[in-house]
Amino acid sequence: MSNKAAIKTESAPAAIGPYSQAIKAGNTVYLSGQIPLDPQTMELVGGDIEAQTHQVFKNLSAVCEEAAGSLSDIVKLNLYLTDLDNFAKVNAIMQEYFSEPYPARAAIGVRALPKGSQVEAEGVMVIGD
Repeated sequence: MSNKAAIKTESAPAAIGPYSQAIKAGNTVYLSGQIPLDPQTMELVGGDIEAQTHQVFKNLSAVCEEAAGSLSDIVKLNLYLTDLDNFAKVNAIMQEYFSEPYPARAAIGVRALPKGSQVEAEGVMVIGD
C-alpha cells in the first residue's frame, strides 16, 4: 500500500494537465507549480508582477491549507520569473507571506511560463512531527 495521496482544493486553480495540485507522502507535501490564475475563472490575474505574485502565493497557501499546513511549513521554494529585473519586487511581496526562518529557495529566470504568466512558484512542505 502506498502512502502517497493527492491533494486537491477548489480554492486554488485546477490542474491544467496530468498532475496533482500537490502530493503528500508521509509528512512531506510536494507542491506543484502555481501560476497566477484566479481559481474561480481560471484566468490570469492582473498584468503586473505584483498582482501576479500575490495570486501565486494565495494559490500556494490554499493548497498548503488543504494539506493541513501553511506557507510557514514550506522548507524549499522555487520561483520562476520571466524577467529577473522583477526579483526585488517578488522578494518584497514574499516577505508579506513568509517569515523567518525563510524556506530555502531558488529563483530561476525562464523564457516563458504557462498562459503568459510572469511568475510561478512550487515547493516542498513538511507538516507534523
